[in-house]
Amino acid sequence: MDQKQLQALVEQISIRVFGKPFRHTAFFNPRLRTTGGRYMLQTHNIELNKKHYEQFGEEELIAIIKHELCHYHLHLEGKGYRHRDRDFRELLQKVGAPRYCRPLIRNTKAPKTIYTYICTSCGLTYRRKRRINIDRYVCGRCRSKLKRS
Repeated sequence: MDQKQLQALVEQISIRVFGKPFRHTAFFNPRLRTTGGRYMLQTHNIELNKKHYEQFGEEELIAIIKHELCHYHLHLEGKGYRHRDRDFRELLQKVGAPRYCRPLIRNTKAPKTIYTYICTSCGLTYRRKRRINIDRYVCGRCRSKLKRS
């Protein structure tokens, strides 16, 4: 889906579901990571996460667009547009939009490197996620030097 198709989809959903036109810009923002989309208060534009569209399809994208359009129309009307506001929750329920989007499935489950250090005197073993400078740090029990294992 490209920019023109996305803009047309958002305008179509706005007219069909809300009965009001969407007069601003909707676009995919590649920097969004943890959210499905966001409504910008200053510009009234809607940014959407393309990863949600790629992972879950057009149905999930439409649900996110409905959610963001709830923010959009309520803000322009001067009503409560925040997640905690009653107007927002009622409009979400009326149009069948979700309050939150589905979380993205991440495939970055690479095994993390664990660094192991051993005290040269007492033999205490330290396991760390981060590397440490063994010239600077000593054993916490006996103050002897550490070595990598």
